[in-house]
Amino acid sequence: MLEIRWHSRAGQGAVTGAKGLAEVVASTGKDVQAFAFYGSAKRGAAMTAYNRFDDKVILNHEKFMQPDYVLVIDPALVYATDITANEKENTVYIITTHLSTLELIASQPKLMGKKVFTVDCIKISQETIGKAIPNTPMLGALMKISRMYDIEFFTENMFKVLKKLPQKIIDANMIAIERAYNEVK
Repeated sequence: MLEIRWHSRAGQGAVTGAKGLAEVVASTGKDVQAFAFYGSAKRGAAMTAYNRFDDKVILNHEKFMQPDYVLVIDPALVYATDITANEKENTVYIITTHLSTLELIASQPKLMGKKVFTVDCIKISQETIGKAIPNTPMLGALMKISRMYDIEFFTENMFKVLKKLPQKIIDANMIAIERAYNEVK
C-alpha cells in the first residue's frame, strides 16, 4: 500500500489535490482513498489530507498512517507542525519553499538525514494560475520524485479530472504541473 500525507492550510487545495490524485490512480484500477482532517475548519487553519492506494481493497479508514510521501504545500508548516510524525525510515518529503534543500534542512534539524526535495509551488501557482493554490504543482513534483506515473499519462488524466473548469484554468494547471515536475530538486 502507498500512503501519502499532505500538510497544508485550509484553502490551499490539499483536499482537491488529494482527490484529483485519487481519481487519476483509480483510473488505473487501484483501490483509492482521499480524505482530510481539519483542526478548525476555517480558511488558513493548518490541516492534513491523506491518500492511500493499493492493488487490493483498502480496509483501513483511519487517518493514522506511516506515509511513504509527505507533501508540504505551506512552507511555514515545516516549523509549526511535526511533519515527520509517524514517518517510515524511507519516507520522502516534498516541500514547497523558496529555500534550497540544503537551506531548508539547515533551518529545520528534524529533516537532517531524510530524503527531502524542494520546489516553490506557491511561486509556480502564482505565476501560472494567478493564485497561491499550490496543489497541482505539488502533484507534478510528486510524479517526478515518485515515478508513480510518467508525466504524459498523469497530465492527460489530470486534464480529465479538471475538465469541469474553464479551459484557461485547466491550461494554467497543466503548465503548473509540468513546471513543478521540471523544477523540483
